[in-house]
Amino acid sequence: MVKVNENYLKLKAGYLFPEIAKRVKIYSQSNNSSEIIKLGIGDVTEPLPKACRDAMGKALNEMGTAEGFKGYGPEQGYSWLREKISDHDFISRGCKISPEEIFVSDGSKCDSSNILDILGKDNSIAVTDPVYPVYVDSNVMTGRTGDALINGTYKGLTYLAINEENNFLPELPQKKVDILYLCFPNNPTGATITKEELKKWVDYALQNNSLILFDAAYESFIQDKNIPHSIYEIEGAEDCAIEFRSFSKNAGFTGVRCAFTVIPKNLKGFSSTNEEIALWPLWNRRQSTKFNGVSYIVQRGAEAVYSLEGKKEVRGLIDFYMENAKIMKNKLQTAGYKVYGGDNAPYIWIKVPDKMTSWDFFDFLLQKVSVVGTPGSGFGLSGEGYFRLSAFNSRSNVLEAMERIINI
Repeated sequence: MVKVNENYLKLKAGYLFPEIAKRVKIYSQSNNSSEIIKLGIGDVTEPLPKACRDAMGKALNEMGTAEGFKGYGPEQGYSWLREKISDHDFISRGCKISPEEIFVSDGSKCDSSNILDILGKDNSIAVTDPVYPVYVDSNVMTGRTGDALINGTYKGLTYLAINEENNFLPELPQKKVDILYLCFPNNPTGATITKEELKKWVDYALQNNSLILFDAAYESFIQDKNIPHSIYEIEGAEDCAIEFRSFSKNAGFTGVRCAFTVIPKNLKGFSSTNEEIALWPLWNRRQSTKFNGVSYIVQRGAEAVYSLEGKKEVRGLIDFYMENAKIMKNKLQTAGYKVYGGDNAPYIWIKVPDKMTSWDFFDFLLQKVSVVGTPGSGFGLSGEGYFRLSAFNSRSNVLEAMERIINI
């Protein structure tokens, strides 16, 4: 008899975004689906940068020749891409991250889940609330939590509330926690963290032998020069943090798939007998066993992000989406909504009108003006009462959606 992984049975009814898709589908069956403007899922809409397209086209042509054909590449990523990442994303910011400490992958969503393969199941875990759902669900799936509670949280997890009262910055856990998930600029709230605040977390991790899993997928959208782009800008972070990065949002690679994870070589965990164990060899072995690497063509496209033309074009994409965010925030504030985020991240975090739940507001916008967003409660208990809108869309759609909302 085949046994199933019963941890999956503890998951809530549906992952947030499929639930949104289901409601939109039902609505579109009796309405004009072409009028629906989707500002929910954080998926990019603008074409790939020309530098990346040209690089991938050239790589594809290479693959059509005997001399240029590539089979299996290194599971960790080609050295020429890892070197570019090291130089441009870390060394240039004073971070001592070498190419060997960078592992190229097909997505930070995958990596933030797969990293659990090298971490013990008896670690205590803290997540912010609201939170990117993958952090929680991947722990549930792998048996690192208890059952779901009535309020939607899970036994065994420590939830760190982020809200208006604490300026959307989590407070340090009151008890020792082994693994800490942090995401800045934050998804879903769009909040950022200063070097001074981030240092508190690094200091906590160093004092408690904890590990920070730092998601920096939206670092390229930071506008404020005083906000850190990497946790490794904080002294000591190489001894307590793993960082996840992606080409999805800055270069539009959501449909191309390329990201990377940084595991410093001196980062340590502990065995059951308290022996220090380096995490780098464990992840290297995990990737070599379970992953065949990102395609040569895609990695050449990612490399082009760091070319002069690539940098210029990526900057154009970022500026475009951030202008969308500015438009959305200004118009919603003018209409009387209390709005957060949107200054250093492509997300707008709205306080929903009184007496409405997050899902009430979702249905209200869908039914009244055919605009789709994301209910804050889908990101966690503390997300109730809030609503996320994404700036990833065409300018015309953003303007139209705002006009519809403010004229309800």
